[in-house]
Amino acid sequence: MAFVDPILVVFVAVYVGMVFGGIPKLRIDRAGVAFLGAVTLVGCGAVSIEQGWRSIDAPTICLLFGLMLVSAQFRLSGFYSRLTHAIAATDGAPERLLLSFMVACGALSALLTNDVVCLAVAPVLVDVCRRRSLDPVPFLLGLAAASNVGSAATILGNPQNLLVGEALDVPFASYLLDGVVPAAIGLWFSWWIIQRSWRGRFERNPIGEYLENAPYDSARTRKGTVILTLFVLGLLLCPLPRGAQALLAGAAVLLSRKTPTRSLLALVDWPLLVLFAGLFVVNAALQHSGYPARWLEAGASAGLDVRDPAALFAVTALGSNVVSNVPLVMLLLPAAEHPQAAAILALSSTLAGNLLLIGSIANLIVVEQARRLGVEPLRGSWTATHLRTGIPITIGTLTIAAGWLSLRACM
Repeated sequence: MAFVDPILVVFVAVYVGMVFGGIPKLRIDRAGVAFLGAVTLVGCGAVSIEQGWRSIDAPTICLLFGLMLVSAQFRLSGFYSRLTHAIAATDGAPERLLLSFMVACGALSALLTNDVVCLAVAPVLVDVCRRRSLDPVPFLLGLAAASNVGSAATILGNPQNLLVGEALDVPFASYLLDGVVPAAIGLWFSWWIIQRSWRGRFERNPIGEYLENAPYDSARTRKGTVILTLFVLGLLLCPLPRGAQALLAGAAVLLSRKTPTRSLLALVDWPLLVLFAGLFVVNAALQHSGYPARWLEAGASAGLDVRDPAALFAVTALGSNVVSNVPLVMLLLPAAEHPQAAAILALSSTLAGNLLLIGSIANLIVVEQARRLGVEPLRGSWTATHLRTGIPITIGTLTIAAGWLSLRACM
């Protein structure tokens, strides 16, 4: 019987799990699949425990963990609720209100990771819309789109950007030149698509219970703002590694007379950290096996060389809606040889997340929160409703990003 390489078998099984979001008929999600894959490699002797630990990119994990603690500070302070209600209190047409929400959420997502922003803002946004007799659906679609597009502006905006920034050692300031312009124009374009799609249909009779206003702690908000500001300034000016700076920011959050450490750690996205750790082990084992190099050469021979910037952009955009953006970016990192490869991976994988409902965790968080509060589209399902705006937003923002990167290449 022909020899079957366990590394290849585990890799295929893990990435099939990424496609389906878990293991069918078992309550195991992507994080569980990645963890099982890493453990299987260790258990069958393909990877030693020491090799597994060394393959986990500690700076990326530290950066994620530190940012999660900073985000937890803002969640516990009631900052997101206060900001959402403050925007809602302004006068203006629904279209103008939608633009204000999208700009605010996009800006927050650039620094505090988009998943956290969606989780904190979605319930408050639903409550605000009900109080003003507005349909929450277009505003929730705007929240998801803005969080994805806004997060593309910096290397802090989402997990895949953090991964690209650390793996390819991209300076925070230099990526801003690539990310801010397409993110800003993309935010306006996303708003334009949604407001045109819902023109004349923003009003809706309020259905459901109102939420009690979350308590707001100005001292906690000030502390979080100071920590985040110093962290960003450190990324721009301090030579200390980003992972170390993130841990220092997280440690400053934990130094509190009001908030127990347990409460802050409870808001850390541990499954995401497990997902990253497991995928690091699986992908490192695959790299050492030599398969990716052979696949790159086979693809180049067949006319699809992902080391070419245009091919990398297209494959990343399409693949992010099949495999999910984080695992796909990990898989494509060895092909990131072009000077613009980091920006291509970050922008394409992030903006493509608006295409399908399952294309981004942020999208799923928004819909999950909406359903929990009894919000459903008046016509059709969430999947179909999202797709009607997701297709033009994705095509438009990807075109904007491609055009900007082409212009940057000529500078």
